[in-house]
Amino acid sequence: MTAKLNLVTGATGLLGSHLVEALVRRGERVRALVRPTSDARFLRDLNIELVQGDLRDTASLVRAVRGAEIVYHCAARVGDWAPRRVYQQEVIDATRKLLDACSSEGVRRVLYVSSVTVYGHPRPECREQLTEESPLGQRLFWFWDRYCRSKIKAEAIARGHGRRATIVRPGWMYGPRDRNTLPRLILGLRSGRVMGLIGSGENLLNLIDASDVAEGAILAANHAEAGGQAYNLCSEGEFTQREFLDTVTDFLGLPRRTRHMPFRFALWSGLFSEIIGRAIFLKRPPHVTRYGVSLFGRPCQFSIAKARTQLGWEPKVKGLDGVRRAIEWLQRQGVAGFAPATRASKALAKLAE
Repeated sequence: MTAKLNLVTGATGLLGSHLVEALVRRGERVRALVRPTSDARFLRDLNIELVQGDLRDTASLVRAVRGAEIVYHCAARVGDWAPRRVYQQEVIDATRKLLDACSSEGVRRVLYVSSVTVYGHPRPECREQLTEESPLGQRLFWFWDRYCRSKIKAEAIARGHGRRATIVRPGWMYGPRDRNTLPRLILGLRSGRVMGLIGSGENLLNLIDASDVAEGAILAANHAEAGGQAYNLCSEGEFTQREFLDTVTDFLGLPRRTRHMPFRFALWSGLFSEIIGRAIFLKRPPHVTRYGVSLFGRPCQFSIAKARTQLGWEPKVKGLDGVRRAIEWLQRQGVAGFAPATRASKALAKLAE
């Protein structure tokens, strides 16, 4: 085991858990900052150091980063449904406090996990790949678009720390230990709320396995020339929206979705759902939101040429294999209403062929 100490925030989440797993596999020392209420069983099984704390508590952050050479900041509020103060506290303020703690303790490199969401909402007809030099916050006129705005502001804080900080921008992640996005989609398909394809269904999705993002983050954090740089860590589009939904519905034993909804109409439907949700003080996200519609229906793509050239990074989980692996994990865990069943087992065997 190497003497270098890595601190990971958000280690109980999707990306953070894969990052810890990859670091342990490399024989590196890992410390994870976890909240007292977090389910840390997976981390305990990896036999790493656990430190309880809170991103809102400066003193606990200083204790957590002390002695660390690299800090991976994965923790943040994710999604499109929370009050403004939550994004301010858990994305913007938390990033500032953590980076200040890292500065005071002499941490060599901070790897800040951002999101391709920072590019905003390029026009639906845009076919150009977005690079790290593309403008952030494009067409940022959506109200309630708090997640996107908060990530842009947090990136600015990271850039303010110069070469001591590196930014990575993952795409839509999936994989084992995803308890949010894929389960939400599966529940929507089972309930009939996801009724069809958005647009033609032939748009390429930027889905990326969390294990691939973890590998890219480690490469970026350890690369001598990556300080002060930003990197897209996503898929350039290996399969379409239609192929993805066909894979998931086949596994669930549900009919394939063949209906189509125009992209703009779907966006307006999402806005209407959000208005109703706000009016009735809905705690969870509505079944349809503009953020979800954009994830599925947007045609824009992201270039990974910079990460490929400078870091030598390339996604390794190909095609729909990762989607199948993620669904298998959900079934084993009983997430999203899964339970072992003969029908599901047959579908798995078919997908594995």
